[in-house]
Amino acid sequence: MNIEEFITELNAQNIELNEYQLDQFDKYYNLLVEWNKKMNLTAITEKEDVYLKHFFDSISSSFHFDFTQVESVCDVGAGAGFPSIPLKICYPHLSITIVDSLNKRITFLENLANELNLDNVNFVHSRAEDFGQNKEHREMYDVVTARAVARTNVLSEYCLPLCKIKGNFIAMKGALASEELQEANKAITTLGGKLKKELTFNLPLENSERSIIIIEKIKTTPKKYPRKPGTPQKLPL
Repeated sequence: MNIEEFITELNAQNIELNEYQLDQFDKYYNLLVEWNKKMNLTAITEKEDVYLKHFFDSISSSFHFDFTQVESVCDVGAGAGFPSIPLKICYPHLSITIVDSLNKRITFLENLANELNLDNVNFVHSRAEDFGQNKEHREMYDVVTARAVARTNVLSEYCLPLCKIKGNFIAMKGALASEELQEANKAITTLGGKLKKELTFNLPLENSERSIIIIEKIKTTPKKYPRKPGTPQKLPL
């Protein structure tokens, strides 16, 4: 996906980027490639691939969810900043909190936010399980999102405790999301969620399958969740 295709595909979804925003994406790409030489951020480094598989893919949840109507977003396990930093560039009003367990990635993200002049972006070095028990953050976010972090039943235990009541957990998945969702029904209900939407689509140009699962938080998550670090992965709900 070249720059012109990126602009055209976003315009088709009623997202129009100005020159400043396009420059932010360009800087993002250059910093990602530069830092990737020193640490493992991504296996995808060709410019057209990054624009399609990282930038456009990250923004795709906004084709199905109105980010103009929310303020606070928490991104769990963001890695190199996906999906929250591309969303922040497109929707500058968002207040973003990014949680990641690897401090080296947090260092990259802090540098990235500084270079892109992003405000209202907060980075936290923490395991998701510990962060979900932090009273300052628990049930505080309009949207909690995660992309390619874990299976949906595990991811729900990481993310739903952070959602406000009537907030939304948005899981960005590849193929086979429906199977994961069936497996996660018990976890979603136990943690206070209810399936709102399940959407499947293909990325333009390469036609690879993507899925977006939107879960509404309808009741408070029991205090014992998330469980101790490592437990959700070893013993999924």
